[in-house]
Amino acid sequence: QVQLVESGGGLVQAGGSLRLSCAASGRTFRNYAMGWFRQAPGKEREFVVAITWSGGITYYADSVKGRFTISRVNAKNTVYLQMSSLKPEDTAVYYCAAARTLLYPSTSSEYEYWGQGTQVTVSS
Repeated sequence: QVQLVESGGGLVQAGGSLRLSCAASGRTFRNYAMGWFRQAPGKEREFVVAITWSGGITYYADSVKGRFTISRVNAKNTVYLQMSSLKPEDTAVYYCAAARTLLYPSTSSEYEYWGQGTQVTVSS
């Protein structure tokens, strides 16, 4: 089992920044690729970004490329999502997820463990 807890969400004005954190506990964190997904009201959960176990490869959705940055510190069992130039359409509940793979999955079905989510609201 891997337990994931997100934090760092909140209310921010358009153009602002937020940094989300996802703290993992349980099984060996470095064995897992990590991903961030988001779900806006009335919409399906969508992929945001993924990072390999080593942090060597990252893969971003086009909608956030150039604005969001994922990183991880395996010694701290934590993955981060730095969000900049935020837009109202970024408003959603953000979830981190873990997948035991060497790859960087982009579909939710490939992830085994999920956090409870953290709300991000971007006002115009």
